[in-house]
Amino acid sequence: MTKKEIVKKISDDIGLTQLKTKDIVQRTLDAIIETLVTEGRIELRNFGVFEVKQRAPRKARNPRTGDKVYVPSKNVVTFKPGKEMEELVRNMDPDNLPLLEEAANADLEGDGTVESASEPPAR
Repeated sequence: MTKKEIVKKISDDIGLTQLKTKDIVQRTLDAIIETLVTEGRIELRNFGVFEVKQRAPRKARNPRTGDKVYVPSKNVVTFKPGKEMEELVRNMDPDNLPLLEEAANADLEGDGTVESASEPPAR
């Protein structure tokens, strides 16, 4: 679902114009971002917690050359869903996941088998 689709749904539900609804949705998202930047954490009851955490520096490997590289620390946003959201998602019907279903169907080969991620596709 896109922001435009969210705006349309809310607009239809509450009877505001899409333009006014879009402004409200955008201001809400901007307020969340601003709070994360200034305070580092925002808790939305029955939804979840967004938090800024610092990822530690680490040594990695360039997969193309095999050379070791240093990856500096960086700030990342984490999200922990609230109990209500977690429970609803956990108990949802797996048949109602159109994106996962599309991805699974895209992986099917003509003979009805699913390609393995570790094996190249058969030619």
